[in-house]
Amino acid sequence: MERLRDSIAATLTGFAHSRSEAGLPVQSSSERRTLAKRLLADEMASHNQERLTLGRPPLSDGEREAFERTVMEALFGLGSLQELLEDERIENIQINGADQVFVRYADGSEEQRAPVAASDGELVDLVRQIAARSGLEERRFDRGSPSLNICLPDGSRLFAVMALSHRVGLTIRRHRFKRVTMDDLVDRLGVCDRRLAGVLTALVLARKNIIVGGGTNVGKTTLARGLASVIPPVERLVTIEDTFELGLHEDAQAHPNVMALQAREANLEGEGAVDQAELVRWGLRMSPDRVIVGEIRGPEVVPMCNAMSQGNDGSLSTIHASTSRGVFTKLAAYAAQSPERLSLEATNLMVASAVHFVVHLGWDAHGRRAIDSIREVVDADGPQIVSNEVYKPGPDGRAVPGAPLRTQTLNDLVDVGLDAALLFGEYGGRS
Repeated sequence: MERLRDSIAATLTGFAHSRSEAGLPVQSSSERRTLAKRLLADEMASHNQERLTLGRPPLSDGEREAFERTVMEALFGLGSLQELLEDERIENIQINGADQVFVRYADGSEEQRAPVAASDGELVDLVRQIAARSGLEERRFDRGSPSLNICLPDGSRLFAVMALSHRVGLTIRRHRFKRVTMDDLVDRLGVCDRRLAGVLTALVLARKNIIVGGGTNVGKTTLARGLASVIPPVERLVTIEDTFELGLHEDAQAHPNVMALQAREANLEGEGAVDQAELVRWGLRMSPDRVIVGEIRGPEVVPMCNAMSQGNDGSLSTIHASTSRGVFTKLAAYAAQSPERLSLEATNLMVASAVHFVVHLGWDAHGRRAIDSIREVVDADGPQIVSNEVYKPGPDGRAVPGAPLRTQTLNDLVDVGLDAALLFGEYGGRS
């Protein structure tokens, strides 16, 4: 199979070069696949003829189909990882060496699966093949560049490490719901009830700046997609990410006017790096209606807050934090590490003028992902951010009404269509 894969790959490369020399357009992916299937069929016919010549029976239909599938996956898919990625039940894939493969399912259960490669060296080759086909440019994976962080064609996020670990490591975090609506958050995922979904929808339509907080793998990106689905299609979005995950630029119907920017690591000479903080500055020059940062994880917090407070209301971002109040602590820590080296008091003033709401995701009493807290930012008071927890964790860990919204905020939400009667029942009337 390796010989056949290499032979077909060489033929495809040669054919592409010949077309280029003749001034013909580059083949599409589907055209390359069609050509590869034709070449593979010819090779399989030749292989069966050789078997007959040697007095051996030809491959059965099942054997031939399995053979062809393996070769096509090696050429265009992700090799032995393809089967795992096609299993809709799997949420995360964790590989600690070629023969130590573990998967975590959406229901929380885990299982060890069959090896994905014959050796760690073969696993490194597989990762390099994936890297050559993914992202905006080829990413290296060797002792000089021992880590790799890329987005796979299905939107999953792959991180690999070698040389600095006891074995070659590979982690794939899957996004099972690439396109998410508010209805999906309620009906399919159970992240919130319909009443809370109505409040979130109004927050987006009223152009409130929102930061989604939560722990690792709790669904922050999925919730961000759901919130973004409410944004009117006439608005221009600029998305900024470390690695493409949101995928808003891939849905031309919901978001026809999107400029998606992705950070770039430095080359071996230490040059060419472009971080998210710089991309936020670039994004502000692109006439956005809203700026969406996939995840705040460093100095981009300062330009992001500046963007939110300079006329780009309705912006959205995510951040790792264990509680909704902890979001403010993380923002302050990142601001202190930024080139501006902002003090806590200065950071809090910046955050209070930029962020309107914090939405926090956690796990309910049954182990399901759920919104457990929503805070409305009110003001800054020295070393403290003043906020009202308008939704707080209930007995089952899911959000229940807490403090009332400010009158002006409530009016803003009603103006964009929120059914105030629902909130009046919760809060005891408008204050």
